Amino acid sequence: MARVNRQILLRKRPVGVPVAEDFEAAEAAVGTPGPGEVLLKNLYLSIDPAIRGWMSNARSYLPPIEIGAPIRSGTLSQIEVSNDDAWPEGQLVQALAAWESYSVVPSSSLHGRVRPIEGIPLPSMLSVLGGNGLTAYFGLLEVGRPEAGQTVLVSAAAGGVGSIVGQIARIHGCRAVGLTGSDDKCAWLVNELGYDAAINYKSADLRNALKESCPDGIDIFFDSVGGEILDVALTRLNRHGRVVLCGAISQINATERPPGPSNYLQLLAKSARMEGFTTLDFAGRYDQAREQLARWIFSGELRYRDEIVEGLEQAPLHLLRLFSGEHRGKLMVKLADPEG
Repeated sequence: MARVNRQILLRKRPVGVPVAEDFEAAEAAVGTPGPGEVLLKNLYLSIDPAIRGWMSNARSYLPPIEIGAPIRSGTLSQIEVSNDDAWPEGQLVQALAAWESYSVVPSSSLHGRVRPIEGIPLPSMLSVLGGNGLTAYFGLLEVGRPEAGQTVLVSAAAGGVGSIVGQIARIHGCRAVGLTGSDDKCAWLVNELGYDAAINYKSADLRNALKESCPDGIDIFFDSVGGEILDVALTRLNRHGRVVLCGAISQINATERPPGPSNYLQLLAKSARMEGFTTLDFAGRYDQAREQLARWIFSGELRYRDEIVEGLEQAPLHLLRLFSGEHRGKLMVKLADPEG
């Protein structure tokens, strides 16, 4: 009997915040890889804000997910069948695949071999040693270029990326200030992750709170939110400050084109810069970054949190948690254990 490939498909494009009805469960036959392709058994799905962008019919660095196609996702997977000699069967990999039990993908969509590290749980290879850690590492160090004694402000600081950014800033001798949406998350950032200060942007007067928490101004703003928070942060930017554009989750569900930042002339006045990036810009250096992140974990300088649910059917609801503010750290869905 042919094996069944369980899938979660895009039923319709979301209007605003996604809802359960935008997704559809389905079953299909397991595919066969052609030349230069591999068949992946997906073990863990990465739940990221980028998925919401791919669900829209908008131009981006990747094409939109087609209606009726499986939801695209980063994955931790195992190669079950290979048609590329460079990628052996049984190899664990990080990939750009989909919300399904098995994916046939070109080997070019594989983001690197996963070498399990004793003392670090396997799914963390998809979070702190995967996309989240790599985004934090390259975004802060290569785009932000921190210097000891500078102030780094991080939005979405309790998320999978932001929670790592502030710690890397502290490791490099910077003052780390986080923006998040609850007092509990503020306490977590300061008491467990070592942030110097944290601001509940939902209850605080943000302008005054930034004056108090960043008395010497902001040298680097690592932004994953955009909108009003970006506008206010620009007013506190220091001369030669840097804004690292990681995302704009405040606008990701907008039904109309959002306005641009009204305070952008602060970049001119402060001889500052704003720069976007993706981790694909640094693909040749992933192993270097993972090795350094692992060293910080073992030294106790870097802490992280993974929130994992089990079962493909849980993926849509787990994605919706990104927009409710109910999570800390990295969200993932477990589908299977590796073989061998």
